[in-house]
Amino acid sequence: MPWTRDQMAERAAAELEDGMYVNLGIGIPTLVANYVGDKDITLQSENGMLGMGPFPYEGEEDPDLINAGKQTITELRRTAYFDSATSFAMIRGGKIAAAILGAMEVDEKGDLANWMIPGKLVKGMGGAMDLVAGVGRVIVVMDHANKHGESKVLKECTLPLTGKGVVDRIITNLAVLDVVEGGLKLVELAPDVTEEDVRAVTEATLVD
Repeated sequence: MPWTRDQMAERAAAELEDGMYVNLGIGIPTLVANYVGDKDITLQSENGMLGMGPFPYEGEEDPDLINAGKQTITELRRTAYFDSATSFAMIRGGKIAAAILGAMEVDEKGDLANWMIPGKLVKGMGGAMDLVAGVGRVIVVMDHANKHGESKVLKECTLPLTGKGVVDRIITNLAVLDVVEGGLKLVELAPDVTEEDVRAVTEATLVD
C-alpha cells in the first residue's frame, strides 16, 4: 500500500538527526513536527519561529502561534521568536541543516519546481528559493503522481524552477529516491509497492 501523508511525514522525520536545525515547508512537510519524537531537533519556520512543537490538540489552539502555512502550532520551552530578516539571515547564512519541502515537480537532475503554476493566482514565491540555495540538504516530500495519474517525478521539470540541482532525496507515497549521477536511485519502497509499480509511474530515469 502507498504511504499516507502522515506516513510520508514520519518517513521524512526519520531522516533527521540530533542537533539539526530544520525548516519545514508548507503542506505534508508540516506534519513532520508530529514525528520528531525524542530527537533533539530544532524546527524553524521562516515567518520567525525557531523551536516549533507539534500541532496542538483541538481546543488548545493559540491563534497567535502559526507556521509559515498559517496553521496553528505549539511552542517549546526553548522557542525563540524574531523578524523575517533574522529568519532569512539564518537560511541564507547556512545555519539551517536541512529543509523538507513539498513539490509540484522534481526531475532526475535534482531540479525543483514548487512555487507557481503559470496562469494561476500566485501570492508570492515565499522562502523556497532562499531555502534551496542556503540549506545543507533538501528533502522533497510529495505524491509520486498527480490526480490524473501522471508522473511528478520527471526527466525535466516543465514548471518554473525554484532551484536547479538542489534536491538530495525524494520521499513519495510510493518510494524513497536519491538524486545520483545519471538519474534517480531507488532507495526504499512503501509496503507492498514493487519496483515495477514505481517504474510505471516514473518518467525520470531510474538507475541501479
